[in-house]
Amino acid sequence: MSISVSITAISSFSPLGNNPDTVWENYRNNASFIQLMHFGVKKAFGAPLSNLLQQEVQALRNSASKYQNLDNSVLYALLASRAAIKKAGWKTGDNFGVNIGSSRGATALFEQYHEAFLKTGLTHTQASPSTTLGNIASWIAQDLKTTGPDISHSITCSTALHALLNGVAWLQSGMADKFIVGGSEAPLTPFTIAQMQAMKIYASKEAEYPCLALDLNKKTNTMVLGEGAATACLEIGRKENAIGYIEGIGYATEELKHSVSISANADCLQKSMQMAIGNTPLNEIDAIVLHAPGTVKGDLSEYNAIKSIFGNNLPLLTTNKWKTGHTFGASGLLSLELALLMLEHNTFINVPFIPVQENKKEIKKVLVNAVGFGGNAVSVLVGK
Repeated sequence: MSISVSITAISSFSPLGNNPDTVWENYRNNASFIQLMHFGVKKAFGAPLSNLLQQEVQALRNSASKYQNLDNSVLYALLASRAAIKKAGWKTGDNFGVNIGSSRGATALFEQYHEAFLKTGLTHTQASPSTTLGNIASWIAQDLKTTGPDISHSITCSTALHALLNGVAWLQSGMADKFIVGGSEAPLTPFTIAQMQAMKIYASKEAEYPCLALDLNKKTNTMVLGEGAATACLEIGRKENAIGYIEGIGYATEELKHSVSISANADCLQKSMQMAIGNTPLNEIDAIVLHAPGTVKGDLSEYNAIKSIFGNNLPLLTTNKWKTGHTFGASGLLSLELALLMLEHNTFINVPFIPVQENKKEIKKVLVNAVGFGGNAVSVLVGK
């Protein structure tokens, strides 16, 4: 990119934990955080937050009356954002932009309020403001008392990486010097799970690994939902305290055959990856964190897109959805966190049910992919 952008902090709040040491420790083992859960009268797989993190969410909710009517998606993002700006050395009240998005927004609250409406014909006073998608970024901006712009959006499963693209654009335009970007999702609700099951893409088989993301030999779809948030602090220029640098960004949208389709060779991902890679020699791309949702067609089409670009000289390939489930709008930033941790520790994280890949050279550059309903894709190249 013509103007460098530094990542000076990243923070997550997910089934993996909420601090870098815990998250890395959980990546280093082969355990999945997916479990069989109750959703209304039915059971289905999901990847929930730990009891300890759920207690933190409840403590935040109880800390002030203004938080009582907020959806978990807002509270997850608040906790992740507070931690991120602390790591970056930003102060409450600084002038920085906020772009935190979500694929679904306040799913649990919306279901709760709608159920009450069907029964009574009435709804809660807070039903509208508390289920508005822009609720996440606006609450973060208020909580951190920033004087910069605050933006929310939904670009389905690539939402968090689209937020990063937007932050980069603001920084490179000179309209801002700092931006916090990311995504948050709390989709473990009966109606959301039912929607995924209706599409016949959801995991149903009990196994050590219910979600077989990146297993290209699976015969059935194995997507599972997870919850959480992740945010990153971006600053213009190459900062000494950077934990990584954004070296390329890419995006594309492909023509749909139907509302959730993606082409066999993921044309949108090919274009977004090529744009992000730019003039970087292909042999300098050491690893790719795939979107890989755990569906038969989704995983294979992304792999085909990678092969179309890299041929037989593939980088190391990994994903985290077999551990965390698919966190929808937050997933791209959780993938970015994995990429940054691999760069920091010079260690590749394998997927346990596919052949082991060894990093025989230092990991210096990692490509991160996200793709969502609507045929939209984002790729981000990060380096040391």
